Amino acid sequence: MLPTDKFLKLGSSSKLFFGASRKTRIVTASALFLAACAFGAAGVAPMAPDPADLPVKSITEELAIPSLSEQIAKLQADNQFYFREEKVRSGDSLAALLSRLGVHDDAAAAFIKSDRAARAVLNLKSGRHVQAQTDKDGQLLRLTATLSEGSGQPVRVITVSRDGDQFKSSESTAALERRIEMQTAEIRSSLFAATDAAQIPDSVATQLVDMFSTNIDFASDLRRGDRFNVVYETFWQNGEYVRTGRVLAAEFNNAGNKYQSVWFDEPGSRQGGGYYTFDGKSLKKAFLKSPLEFSRVTSGFSMRLHPISGLWKKHEGVDFAAPVGTPIRAAGDGTVDFVGTQHGYGNVVVLKHWNNYSTAYAHMSRFAGGLKRGMKVNQGEVIGYVGTTGWSTGPHLHYEFRVNNHPRDPMSVDVPNAQPLAGAEMLRFRNVAGEMRHRFALLNPQDDNVKLAAK
Repeated sequence: MLPTDKFLKLGSSSKLFFGASRKTRIVTASALFLAACAFGAAGVAPMAPDPADLPVKSITEELAIPSLSEQIAKLQADNQFYFREEKVRSGDSLAALLSRLGVHDDAAAAFIKSDRAARAVLNLKSGRHVQAQTDKDGQLLRLTATLSEGSGQPVRVITVSRDGDQFKSSESTAALERRIEMQTAEIRSSLFAATDAAQIPDSVATQLVDMFSTNIDFASDLRRGDRFNVVYETFWQNGEYVRTGRVLAAEFNNAGNKYQSVWFDEPGSRQGGGYYTFDGKSLKKAFLKSPLEFSRVTSGFSMRLHPISGLWKKHEGVDFAAPVGTPIRAAGDGTVDFVGTQHGYGNVVVLKHWNNYSTAYAHMSRFAGGLKRGMKVNQGEVIGYVGTTGWSTGPHLHYEFRVNNHPRDPMSVDVPNAQPLAGAEMLRFRNVAGEMRHRFALLNPQDDNVKLAAK
């Protein structure tokens, strides 16, 4: 039992507790709660309060709703512009195109038809995109169209814009995005059928024929199951395909034989570069078979009765008949060794080439402008024009092919490939070829190297 005095003290404390004010009771209760927590920490942990017992207070606030009619009136009061883009459809007229663009402006249509630059919009190819900006009444504010006129030609942007009550047109060169495409395909019937099935542009197929025509007859040599890989450029403007560029590399497996080619940029070259095998050998023949694009052989490399002297004499060149003024092309890259007049040759040009090769072009009517001794020329470059100067009975080109200054028959000689790469150019080429090898490996997942890289 507790002693009486301690009981009385407890009782008095109880009286103080129950008799105290509300504020005092709350403070005392808090102290008891803290003491209980302290006891629980020393002994048994107390239970956390139930979230459902926590007080919840709702707050309500009224928001002002804007007047819809006021917003519509504000929009109508402002000057609103509308943008629309449409594709040109097959057989489209200007009126139909403008109508789909939301343009209802007779003055704009009349200007497009009459202005020299703006009139190009009338000739847009099917599938091209046209953008128009109009006001709320359909009056044209600005029209933009992109024109591509084929490979190698700059892509133009035609713009028609309103200037007060008048219109003006402008033309600029489009900034194109260059992309690198990689495709692989299998021959089922023909090359073009295979490229169509793989959605490869026809211009790429044409380049493949040009690249491998010295090794593959695409009319008779293709076999079902032949495969090819190709890497080529495409050019885009604002996300729209514009045109296909150059084939950068190709690999053709024909009847078990593999042929490869890679494009290499060559500063100073008239063509900008050339195609090479992956070990750096040029695929371009060092000499053209004929310096004239269209002609016929009238006298070959053989003994003949000379048309002027009437004597039998060895003809040490080939004569190509052609009209006066037909352009004469350099058969190969070289340097002008002679340009002028030589007895029976009349007006003649002699070119020196690498490895002791030289070529001569006689009976010209005139020389190409600015041609002089020591000048470098590229294969296919025009050096003069067909004539009938010197000992000649009619307009033709007398063409000679010489090795160490000894005439050889250009129609039967084993024409070498162009000079191979060497030195610093070869080092740069190996980097380019290495990148294309890697791309070909990616196109052939069965390749062991690709399998290893994937692990």
